[in-house]
Amino acid sequence: MIQAGIEAINAFAGSAYLNVEKLATHRGLDTTRFANLLMKEKTVALPYEDPVTFGVNAAKPLIDAMSEEDRNRIEMVVTCTESAFDFGKSMSTYFHRLLGLNRNCRLFEIKNACYSGVAGLQMAVNFVLSQASPGAKALVIATDISRFLTAEGGEGLTEDWSFFEPSAGAGAVAMIVSDMPYIFRIDVGASGYYGYEVMDTCRPLPDSEAGDADLSLLSYLDCCEKAFQEYCKRVEGADYASSFGYLAMHTPFGGMIKGAHRDLMRKIVKADPKRIEADFERRLGPGLAYCQRVGNIMGATTMLSLASTIEHGDFSAPQRIGCFSYGSGCCSEFFSGVASQDSQDRVRAQRIGEQLNRRYELSMGEYDMVLTNSGSVRFGTRNVSVDQDFLPAARSSHGAGKLVLTGIKEFHRQYEWI
Repeated sequence: MIQAGIEAINAFAGSAYLNVEKLATHRGLDTTRFANLLMKEKTVALPYEDPVTFGVNAAKPLIDAMSEEDRNRIEMVVTCTESAFDFGKSMSTYFHRLLGLNRNCRLFEIKNACYSGVAGLQMAVNFVLSQASPGAKALVIATDISRFLTAEGGEGLTEDWSFFEPSAGAGAVAMIVSDMPYIFRIDVGASGYYGYEVMDTCRPLPDSEAGDADLSLLSYLDCCEKAFQEYCKRVEGADYASSFGYLAMHTPFGGMIKGAHRDLMRKIVKADPKRIEADFERRLGPGLAYCQRVGNIMGATTMLSLASTIEHGDFSAPQRIGCFSYGSGCCSEFFSGVASQDSQDRVRAQRIGEQLNRRYELSMGEYDMVLTNSGSVRFGTRNVSVDQDFLPAARSSHGAGKLVLTGIKEFHRQYEWI
């Protein structure tokens, strides 16, 4: 039987971050309630960073490590995002050019809020399994940013919505998907999906966020339960407590997945609070490590949690990982796969944690300045030159060989390597 899954994976989370506890204090939020978010840091996109720079910087180490023959077998580039800056032109075209890929390649973009990364992964997996082009590979890039410019007024913006600012991050996860799943071998057919129309969170304007925080939480909980129930219908003997060595979930903030896990452990496993807490720390804690430091990167978050799980878990023996993805609006999916010690070695070789450690910590004054200056590259900008000297200490944390946005000329984005 043909295998399929993730051959290689890497994440990139920019050059600057914010301590979210300091942000909560700066915004005058209830810090006792804030503690329930289980957040530590969030990446902040600088004016010379956009979804393309994040995606390319995540993908380039994977592409550089491939032989020319293997690079030429990439026959599909899928962008997964809700942060696109063009209604027609796909960001995949930028990725394709900047990464120097073979022109005999499908290039397209998909969207469904935070579900997009898993949608792209599953599309790529099914392309590999179809054997329409035996040996072909797909490059899947989930990339999202939040400038956090909120729409003003209206019932869609509540006081609770201010608690989403500390969790709204920026970053990208890149994956090579093939029939050589060294990182994560998908359990073919083991997938439960569930979706319906709901107005929980949305981007009614390209650079704005709106929604109902309470409705979003309820929809997430509902989908997590129903998607897992569908998974159980397709996988005989599936058990939430014992079938998965680890669980990697879409993590808007840590408190969300803690609530979803508690809900399932109560309803399905009938576990007591002490057991639930211990199980959360053991099976979901490893996947939370990076998400707590980057924030919610929408379409890329489930895959960031998966990479974090493989990096920080115990894989001395192969482990099955249960994954849950939720995208507002909404669509969700619970699926699974297997990772091993080799998987962990390969993920650790990307040194994702070291990249996070190199980021520059913004002061509150610098953060407010970033929000003001980011308006220069907002959606629909036709011509602009991006100030490359903006926060030079942050830019230098990038290190050599990274891509930055230098300007926009007649809507065409211009980039250069530093």
